[in-house]
Amino acid sequence: MDNLKKWQMALLGGQMLFVAFGALVLVPILTGLDPAVALFTAGIGTLIFQLVTKRQVPVFLASSFAFIAPIIYGTQTWGIAATMSGLMAAGVLYMVLSACIAWRGQGFIHRLLPPVVVGPVIMVIGLGLAPVAVHMAMGKTGDGAIQLVEQSEALVVAAIALFVTIGISVWAKGLFRLLPILSGIIAGYIAAVAFGMVDFSAVASAPWFAVPNFTAPEWNWQAVLYILPIAIAPAVEHIGDVTAISAVANKDYLKKPGLHRTMLGDGLATSTAAFLGGPPNTTYSEVSGAVALTKVFNPVVMTWAAVFAIVLSFCGKLGAVLSTIPVPVMGGILVLLFGTIAAIGMSSLVKAQVDLTDPRNMIIVAVTLVFGIGGMALQMGDLMLKGIGLAAISAIILNLILPRKLG
Repeated sequence: MDNLKKWQMALLGGQMLFVAFGALVLVPILTGLDPAVALFTAGIGTLIFQLVTKRQVPVFLASSFAFIAPIIYGTQTWGIAATMSGLMAAGVLYMVLSACIAWRGQGFIHRLLPPVVVGPVIMVIGLGLAPVAVHMAMGKTGDGAIQLVEQSEALVVAAIALFVTIGISVWAKGLFRLLPILSGIIAGYIAAVAFGMVDFSAVASAPWFAVPNFTAPEWNWQAVLYILPIAIAPAVEHIGDVTAISAVANKDYLKKPGLHRTMLGDGLATSTAAFLGGPPNTTYSEVSGAVALTKVFNPVVMTWAAVFAIVLSFCGKLGAVLSTIPVPVMGGILVLLFGTIAAIGMSSLVKAQVDLTDPRNMIIVAVTLVFGIGGMALQMGDLMLKGIGLAAISAIILNLILPRKLG
């Protein structure tokens, strides 16, 4: 299947972008960033990743869900430009971890960030955003302060988006099963149009060609200290993603090109995205699933997907259409998405057989969950650590200082 002609590779590349599209644009839509920038940085990030890994790994990099909460908080607190400095720092953290892996081996990350640390941090990322999903599903702004759409109609639209997403995930077959988010958005959007929630005037006036709204970062220590600890969870997820695609392609990418190279590529892609005003990048499991389905493991397909993403980012009409998606549609999708993130964190504890009857493990999980979901804050002069970031740092410190045997 890898001995395909160029036009066949291009067609498959377009299909891979289509699989990733719903999730790719969802993050900027939710966080107030420009979807066109996210498309551009997904393409550029994937090409950078391929350059670093010598185009050996068939993965596509795009918007990371793990950073939705910190981007929302950061943009509301410090603005988009300042938040980008924190996201750039997250990419730098990946690069540092890459150097440590090259120096000390893969065991370094597992010792520093075991499941008892990463699991509850991932749970906090999902559960901490639960009120945002509910507010949006009810037709309100994310903070619940303003009613944007009549609640009864909003709930109907949100329910349609949610149940179509669930239905596609559970009952769809073949490639269609890889498109639950995109299917849910389309179904919810159609329902929203029927209720008269969509204003197409912006689409009519938008140009076909438009340069994405790139935003340069502005250094902000508070944003860096808030976001940096949150990068721990997706850094560990990166290992799982590379392991998964290795199993799909029947090749050990952890050894060749090596985890240090894939982590470095992810870090450079994330920092580059933030430098341009886009969300951090991560490898997409949806695309890995499509690779498993098509049995085409040639990374050239991902090169085509990246090129198509860059080209689409300059389509002003596309950005205008995405901006018309009503709040309840996104709310319906997010109810499932944020819950899924929390469930993944719980699953990582179960798979690793973390013993929660052990007082040590119980303490780490308990403190992390309460600090993260409760919004615990630590003020140090002008700097503040709170929520997810403080929870992640607390989990790491507790894991390092608590003796292995308690009680």
